[in-house]
Amino acid sequence: MPFIPHTADDVNRMLSSIGADSIESLFDEIPEDLKCGVLDAIPAGMSEMEITELMHQRAAADGQPGCFIGAGAYDHHIPAAVWELATRGEFYTAYTPYQAEASQGTLQLLYEYQSMMTALTGMDVSNASLYDGASAVAESILMAVRANRKSKSRRVLLPRSLHPAYRKTVKTIVHHQKIELLELPFDTASGKTDLDALDRYSGEDITALVIPQPNFFGVLEDVDALTSWAKSNGAISIAVVNPLALAILKPPGEWGDQGVDICCGEGQPLGIPLSSGGPYLGFMCCRQQHVRQMPGRIIGGTEDLDGKRGYTLTLQAREQHIRRSKATSNICTNQGLMVTAATIYMALLGGEGMAHTAAAAHANTGKLVEKLCSIDGVDALFTSPVFNESVLKINAAPKNVLRSLAAHNVLGGYDLGEEYPELGDAILVCATEKRTEQQIEDFRDKLDRIMNRQAKCPVTPKFD
Repeated sequence: MPFIPHTADDVNRMLSSIGADSIESLFDEIPEDLKCGVLDAIPAGMSEMEITELMHQRAAADGQPGCFIGAGAYDHHIPAAVWELATRGEFYTAYTPYQAEASQGTLQLLYEYQSMMTALTGMDVSNASLYDGASAVAESILMAVRANRKSKSRRVLLPRSLHPAYRKTVKTIVHHQKIELLELPFDTASGKTDLDALDRYSGEDITALVIPQPNFFGVLEDVDALTSWAKSNGAISIAVVNPLALAILKPPGEWGDQGVDICCGEGQPLGIPLSSGGPYLGFMCCRQQHVRQMPGRIIGGTEDLDGKRGYTLTLQAREQHIRRSKATSNICTNQGLMVTAATIYMALLGGEGMAHTAAAAHANTGKLVEKLCSIDGVDALFTSPVFNESVLKINAAPKNVLRSLAAHNVLGGYDLGEEYPELGDAILVCATEKRTEQQIEDFRDKLDRIMNRQAKCPVTPKFD
């Protein structure tokens, strides 16, 4: 916080009220060897102006690395107006709009958000958001189990090419609810979900099929074929999408013959800055026939007797409002501030602006892959088209290479070794619209140096 108003007397009175001797005594359960001790590097007695300048100097000394990591969170340009508006007092501390008469501004914004998300995804209905992309997938699976009343198996097909963190979150949330997750392998040549692997489940009782687009490798899946398979086998289809990619790709509402049943994903690309994993926001849309099974809340618009436009909470099927056995979720917060930013972002850019942004990111990724693959020992691993990420096979230990790149102010990608050991020495690289020609060239030159040194001396390289 930029300003702490408590005086020494204020602190002493508070400590006296709770029977504590000092602030340090409040943390006496922390072992001494875990405490950082005295901060000797910060000079004593500096004024606010002096300490602010010192922090600016130290931040500048760290430099601003070029970010080529994606893996579910992306370094996109965010227009300055987005957070100038989102952090206004009217939005910044707004709570759930239970009292419609006092919350028309918040309700209208959420209504506009829902309208934009249905337009973007080609779906009928959107809720007013969830916690994040991972929990949105889990909630979608729970929703599919409720909606698919013909299925009794509670078996869900989950592609291995889905984000690893999403798969772990899904397992954590649903595995105690007697839902069986069946992993679908990916084709090692294309990087897509192996359609042949679906054959063994044809004719069986499958409750739902999850379809990522693009998948964790950045690869574009055969979404029409996967959606049609789900439909023909009586399974609910769940699309997990990058919302920015939908500005240039076919929307899930048009996949296959009739579109998917549920669409969800992570809204971070829509004006949310990278922030050590969050807070971000999850989104969810569905077909009209499934709306009663959708978790969270839905905002509706109407007119009063005087013809004035008004907004209210139309559906909020939570255990707080109805019988617990009829609740669809216990979602109490909906990351409203992130939704506010995403709504402003989409309104500022519009469909055309988002399409230009997505196309620029796709083009930069193509340039990046071409440049990096010109280095001996670096090759594209998969043959399929991608959006703004791609997997590269490198002739060196990814952990060592990425550490060396980071030391030279390049965040060079995501090491796939831990989650996908079958890929060998492979990294996932990403380029958004923010990456410049010079940054891409700089990445290429530094990676080339590191690869050459690795070839000569296969231990962890160190530069001067």
